[in-house]
Parts: sequence; structure tokens; C-alpha cells
Amino acid sequence: MGIKNYLIEGGSGTGKTSVATELERRGYHVIHGDRVLAYVGDLETGQALAGPPKGAGRVAWRYAHWIWPVDKVRAIAADTTHPASFFCGGSRNSRKFLHLFDKVFVLDIDVETLNRRLDERPNDFGFKPAERALVLRCHRTREYLPAGITIDTANTVARVVDDILAHLT
Repeated sequence: MGIKNYLIEGGSGTGKTSVATELERRGYHVIHGDRVLAYVGDLETGQALAGPPKGAGRVAWRYAHWIWPVDKVRAIAADTTHPASFFCGGSRNSRKFLHLFDKVFVLDIDVETLNRRLDERPNDFGFKPAERALVLRCHRTREYLPAGITIDTANTVARVVDDILAHLT
């Protein structure tokens, strides 16, 4: 295992990418899971999937099959060249590698702020009506989120990162 590994999860629009960017700015080793690890795949086998079965809703199906390669997560977590590694992003198969993390942080936000954030990012997931409906449902039900330390992201990104770092000591 690496020295310390942390997972930062949360629904769309809760601030995972912003937190990752701020952690990088502060000199931490960060893995942008949604950018460098995630793909659409089978939750059990990890096999990449081409698309939804006939009749399945494309948006919900794709969201439900957004996974990370378990072997790659293990390899990064085993790297001891960094005192701490922060994996930031969402993965529906996280139960297969949660044991690799020293702590799991789950970003959360009130629904009004979430809607405002989604409105402000027209080129990202959650802007289109079908995506928005899914994001809001998952926000309400906490579907797909692992157990962890809840971090309210209604504050500035700097304060949110301070809050996360305060939990490391």
C-alpha cells in the first residue's frame, strides 16, 4: 500500500474536480478519476461496454456503469513515492477497492446550490434535462455513494479543502 490514500467522492456538481484542482495547487498528488480512470464498464467483470441494451435509458445506464479499473486503482494506491494520494471522482464499482483507502470523503451540497452549479456548466454532465433529473434523484437518494466522512461543499473551495485536510490528522 501507498503511504496514505484518500478517496473523494460525491455526486455530479458537488465539487470533486474543484477540490482536486485545489489539492494539486497545494502540491498534493491527485488522481482525477473521472478524467483518467473512468470508463463505461461491467461492474463485476470490469469489461468495457459499448452501449446500453435495447430499451435501456442511455443516460441512466451510462451513469450506472461509470467505473474505474480495479487493477489500476490498486497499482496507484500501492505507489509509495507520494506521502498521500487523493483519488477524486465517482465510480460505481468503488466497493471493489474502498479497502485501499485510509479515509473516504463524500462531498455534499444543498439542492439549491447544486442546481445553480449545474446551471453554470452547460458543457458538463447534469446540464441537460435528463441528466439533471438523474443527478437530482441520486442527490436525494445518495444512490451510488459509498459511506464516508460527509463534507459540505457550500463553502469556498479553499475552505472545503481545509476541512478535508483537517480530517487527516
